[in-house]
Amino acid sequence: MISFDRQNIIKDLSIKTDSKIVLLVMDGVGDLPNEEGKTPLKAANKPIMDSLAKESELGQSIAVFQGITPGSGPGHLSLFGYDPLKYQIGRGILEALGLDVEVGPKDVVARANFATIKNGVIIDRRAGRPASEESKKIVELLSEKIKQIDDVKITFYPGKEHRFVVKFSGEGLFDEVSDADPQKEGHPMEWAKSLNPDSEKMAKIANKLLKEIGEVLKDQPKMNFALLRGFSKHPKLPTFKEIYKLDAAAIATYPMYRGLAKLVGMQIIKTGETIEDEIETLKANWNKYDFFFVHVKKTDSYGEDGNFNEKVKVIENTDRVLKDILALKPDVLIITGDHSTPAPMKSHSWHPVPVLINSKFVRKGLSNVFDEFECARGVLGTISALDLLPLALAHAGKLEKYGA
Repeated sequence: MISFDRQNIIKDLSIKTDSKIVLLVMDGVGDLPNEEGKTPLKAANKPIMDSLAKESELGQSIAVFQGITPGSGPGHLSLFGYDPLKYQIGRGILEALGLDVEVGPKDVVARANFATIKNGVIIDRRAGRPASEESKKIVELLSEKIKQIDDVKITFYPGKEHRFVVKFSGEGLFDEVSDADPQKEGHPMEWAKSLNPDSEKMAKIANKLLKEIGEVLKDQPKMNFALLRGFSKHPKLPTFKEIYKLDAAAIATYPMYRGLAKLVGMQIIKTGETIEDEIETLKANWNKYDFFFVHVKKTDSYGEDGNFNEKVKVIENTDRVLKDILALKPDVLIITGDHSTPAPMKSHSWHPVPVLINSKFVRKGLSNVFDEFECARGVLGTISALDLLPLALAHAGKLEKYGA
């Protein structure tokens, strides 16, 4: 695990060079075998990844520590070299920053999900995954009907599919509040609770808001309620540029991942909705930056839906665009995920995440294909995800020697 002191050592050793690094994150790519003994990664027809595996070092990573199931926030912070045990970031601020929401010192933000509730029980935490345009209309309805709770101003911001952001603006608001979300379907609604006396006001406001949302949306067929997660204020982190001397860019279609990148000081590059759009954006900006974070979301979405076949298709589509990434001749290419999202579990899990590192300095020829089984046997072994950024810097010639 990288501690704050080790991060400072990296800061002292990192140097600016012309070499380029691409971090390709297939969100939730890790999985478990089905009845045929295959994961989506093993079942996928991915000739480029498999060929690349022969020329790369494979391994697997742990985002927090063994047995801990990470959220996307901790998973990505680890990939970016920030200890998630030190930097505990609420999901709300990540989603808000990704939507370019201005978050002031008196504000608390929360990530919201439209949900379906019946007789006090949450039966669908994502309200059937509505189209973004459909959910935007409901956000506009909420904005029209709900503007203030007690003395706190309420502002709604539409996001992707079932997601949106709520900003609470007022005096005496603190973010030590539990999620208003039972986390699983078929469970009664779990209301927000204050985690210390200072946050009692915030918890009460959040619960009042949810009841008003339920009243406004009671006649909606699916989006008839909402859940609130990741209450947070704006934290301060050392930037990517400060620590790693990298001019870093983020290419991601979903707000939360743009928010994570923005939080550590990456430049957010506007892109389209598909992986092909993202790669065109990468190509168009190749000469402007020396580090690129490229995010693929749907591997995670289909894992959460338990949709093995669609997860396979996302992996295959990502493989097809790899030829365009390789044509740019990055000095270092890392392919990995932020956590595993096994389709049989329909959720994030604690299982190690496949890792591939390619550069001209790898110990190649020890692996045959890129999947969970080969990665478990790979030369890298099982490492902390916190080690990936230092390894990328080392392979790119961006770290000086430590000591005499």
